Parts: sequence; C-alpha cells; structure tokens
Amino acid sequence: MNGAWDIWSACTPRCARHAVPPVPAAEAARRGAAFARAVRRALAVRGTPADGGRPPDPALLRAHARALLTALGIRLETADGGLRVPAGGAPGAVRGDVPRRAAPGAERHGGPGTLVVANHISWLDILALLAVEPVTLLAKREVGGWPVVGGLARSAGTHFIDRTSPRQLPYTVGELTELLGAGHSVAVFPQATTWCTAAQGTFRRATFQAAIDAGAPVRPVTLTYTQHTRPSTVAAFCGTDTFVASLRRVLTARGLTVRVAAHPGLPAGPDRRTLAALARTAVMGEAPRPVWDVPAVPCPPVDGGRAPEPAPAPASQIPGTYL
Repeated sequence: MNGAWDIWSACTPRCARHAVPPVPAAEAARRGAAFARAVRRALAVRGTPADGGRPPDPALLRAHARALLTALGIRLETADGGLRVPAGGAPGAVRGDVPRRAAPGAERHGGPGTLVVANHISWLDILALLAVEPVTLLAKREVGGWPVVGGLARSAGTHFIDRTSPRQLPYTVGELTELLGAGHSVAVFPQATTWCTAAQGTFRRATFQAAIDAGAPVRPVTLTYTQHTRPSTVAAFCGTDTFVASLRRVLTARGLTVRVAAHPGLPAGPDRRTLAALARTAVMGEAPRPVWDVPAVPCPPVDGGRAPEPAPAPASQIPGTYL
C-alpha cells in the first residue's frame, strides 16, 4: 500500500476491453515503433523547474503530447476551449458567484492560476490534458521513477509529493496553494485512483481547499474514450493492470478517440465540500448541461453477466497516483 491516503477502485483489468475488433498485428507493430520514437523525442526535453532549469516550453510540451497520441493511433477531441479559466473570474459558474480571496503574490503574477480537476481513467489522461493545454501536474514521488510515464512527467515539470503519510497532507495543500497563488495552473485527479468510465468514483476534497485558500477558480474537465463513437473501456488502466498490458491494448485499439471536455469554471468557495460536489457534478454529467458520451453504467459484465470483483492494486500501479 501507499499509505493512509489510498483509495481502491472497484474496477479491474477485466473492465478494459475493445468496443470494436482490434487492428491487425502489423498496424500495432507500426504504432509501437512510432510511439518509441515519439517517447525518445519527448524525453529529450530537459531543464524543468524540478532540476533547477528553465520551465518547459508549453508549446513544445503540447506538441510532444499530441505526437505521442498520434503515434498510438489516438484521435484527440476537445470541447469548450482551454483548461485555464480566463483572468477576471470563473465564467459560467453555477449556483451563484462567490468572491475569491487573492493569495499572497497572486497580484504580481496577474492573479491566481486555475485548479484543473478531471476524472481518472488511464495513464493516457496525462497526455490528453497536456495535448490540450500544458499545466503543472501534481503526482506522488514514485511516479518519477516509472518507465516512460515517469520520464514524461519529469519533462512536463511535474511537482512530486510524498503521499505515504497523512501528516504530509497540510504541507501538500500548502504547496498547491502557493503554486496556484503564484499564477500556475495545476491539474489533479481528485478521485485518487482510476475507474473504467467517467461516471464512477468520488472526489476527495483536500485539493479544493487549496483553490479556496489561493482564491483560484476550478475548471472541471471530463475525459472520455470511444472507439468509432462507441463508448469504450479499452484505455482503462485499473487494479492490478500493468503498463505493458495496457500499452498493448492501446496499440491494438481501432478508432480510439479521447475527448477532453472543459466545463464552465467554478469560483473558489464557499467551502471545499460544496466545491468538490459541484465539480463532481459537472465532471460526471449530473448537471443540467450533459456530458457527451459518458456511459452511465458500471464495469462491463464478465463471466456471463457478473460484474468483476474489486481487487487491491499494487503500490507500483497508477491508482492512487494523484492527490
């Protein structure tokens, strides 16, 4: 286990399946070679804030993320603009505006950044967000040592945190508050684990306290995956799944599309419980404004219609990766 902050998902590797027949082996091999080349180019990016260098160039990060998705044969669709909430407020906020408190130093940077909160399905979620608009990511420190994903996370200037003890929670919230207050937009996955569809899981509230403390708007984002317009779980990375097995499925997925739908921004307040609930409602599609293609069903049935049993994930897995 990773510590007292862990949350287990009911989804398992058996949830991940193709919605349409896979591509031939030759096409999968071609994609694999293209992905390897794209990874090498992306890992060549150096000079991140974590190692004392210059911040990574956003345009370059976006280009690398899009190149990686293209190499995998994944189409990117976006809806409703970028991830950052424009300066001056949270347009489209629901249930009334709440005055935002400016964090120390925010004025010098033109106002606070945006807390981007998204549902969590796959390791591909990171690439999808960076391909739309590069933002700072918050991840546990172990991610930095992972193959492929770890290198890409370091190149993107990810801020790594220690999630092994709940005693670190106030420090982490404080660090996130400082980032937002300094004008940096930060992406987190408040479900703290992965689920096979966008309509499952609860939102943990700690990161929303950072938005309130920094006076930062919150941008709910829904990530969904389809194959030839059919809702698909082939990209899901859950339970005891391995990166190699997941990559193999993605390489053979026909017509895979990831859609990044940014919802209207939410103002910072009045409290983290309400803010988390509003964000979850927007992401899960329970608000009057519906979310496109979110399957409102549990894990795909297996073994004659029985749903898969939940299984604890090993510490090296992606569930629980993000606060």
